[in-house]
Amino acid sequence: MSSIYEDIIRWDNLCSAFHTAARGKRRGNAAAGFEHQVADRLINLQRDLSNGTYHPGAYTNFFIHEPKRRLISAAPFRDRVAHHALCNVITPIFEQRFIVDSYANRVGKGTHRALDCFQSNMRRYRYLLRGDIVEHFPSLDHAILRAEIAAAIADERTMGLVDAILHSGAGVLVNEYTPVLFPGDDLFALTRPRGLPIGNLTSQFWSNVYMNPFDWFVQRDLGCPAYLRYVDDFALFSDSKQQLYAWKSAIIDHLARLRLTLHETQAQVVSCADGAPWLGFVLYPTHRRLKRRNAVRFTQRLTRNLTDYRTGRITFAELDAGVQGWINHVRYADTWGLRRYILSTHTVPAVSKSF
Repeated sequence: MSSIYEDIIRWDNLCSAFHTAARGKRRGNAAAGFEHQVADRLINLQRDLSNGTYHPGAYTNFFIHEPKRRLISAAPFRDRVAHHALCNVITPIFEQRFIVDSYANRVGKGTHRALDCFQSNMRRYRYLLRGDIVEHFPSLDHAILRAEIAAAIADERTMGLVDAILHSGAGVLVNEYTPVLFPGDDLFALTRPRGLPIGNLTSQFWSNVYMNPFDWFVQRDLGCPAYLRYVDDFALFSDSKQQLYAWKSAIIDHLARLRLTLHETQAQVVSCADGAPWLGFVLYPTHRRLKRRNAVRFTQRLTRNLTDYRTGRITFAELDAGVQGWINHVRYADTWGLRRYILSTHTVPAVSKSF
């Protein structure tokens, strides 16, 4: 029987990892450059992984400002292939450990199923507590994460690859982290390696690994009958306000053990009948609305894209893809009239797909 690491560096797994990493990115210079001599580059990567000389390269960092300001860190394409090769093999191991109602970055889950679950719980319970983590990705502690991974991966070489990827991201988000001292800390605690680069496949996956003990704490230890999480956004439902407030206090204490901080002022118990924001929408037991800022941002982006299309800076396919991507997302709310208004008030060339 082959080891986990041998499965990671197997030729067919590396080929699969390349194709997944390149999907939708073949027009980019990084993917195209790697594909130009893909067999040679994969052989070199396999050799470096096999003999222990693999070292991740430097990240390219840039800011985005929608829906909020975030520092995005793009790994070299070669490293992205290594990330996919690792996740191809170890994800099934952790999937067996995850709760059902963790919806981010998992096959068969996603935003829209999280919306369905949230709204279904709103129909069953009177109240909800919605929370999120302060500076989630910059806060994730490497020692805690590594211990959680090692508990499931008893393979020294695989953990060596995990360590190499973890170390490559140490300090990338240091300026995005507000120092926090937790109970029992001394000043040296501020130097603990922390932070997962936003943009890495491994960061998205490891976020779920990191938060999995918290998921089980809420479901099993607190006994919450209706709970779900999407990255660092989570919600608990109950018919008792007092119960939810008691759970909030327990959650604050438990998150501190994970060296995480709850946005306390935003984590309030509210009536399900009054609606609640969730993943860009405002959900009610009977219907959904799109947040106003989403429509404003799309209108601004559509205006820019129309100008770019008319001046030849983007193709019709690129213009259409932006429109269809937005429509496919917002159609899960009561937005037919909004879609009709926005597209009728902008000179959009005729497209083959209906909205």
